Amino acid sequence: MVGQSKSEGAPFSYELRVRYGECDAQGIVFNANFLAYVDVVLTEIWRESMGSYEALLATGVDTVVGEANLRFRAPGRFDDILTIEAGFDGLGTTSTTLRLWFRRGDELLCDADIRYVFVDTETWEKAQIPAEVREKLAPFLL
Repeated sequence: MVGQSKSEGAPFSYELRVRYGECDAQGIVFNANFLAYVDVVLTEIWRESMGSYEALLATGVDTVVGEANLRFRAPGRFDDILTIEAGFDGLGTTSTTLRLWFRRGDELLCDADIRYVFVDTETWEKAQIPAEVREKLAPFLL
């Protein structure tokens, strides 16, 4: 799936409008803002799957980014409405990869693979994904 340009069957979708301050001097979405958009989408996935981000923390785990790969294909611009589709590419023992596709209409602007590592909320050591979290993320698997 790496480099996949289609999100056929992506289980989650979120729309946002590009704000003026998210654009650079060239008038396009500044590249780092795509990672900020990823955080928005992940927060919304926690809200939909667990009820809230705090509910995830109540299981004793949190996530940290272990790796981020973004492929920029076309520029986004001020006032564009982006549809961001996402889903998890399986659940490992202690990590998962969230795959995302950023579109303006039918045009793919960016796709990303973000690997999240689950960590214990007290020690910040790698932790196994709790059964409750696995169950609630199952509908968001690709």
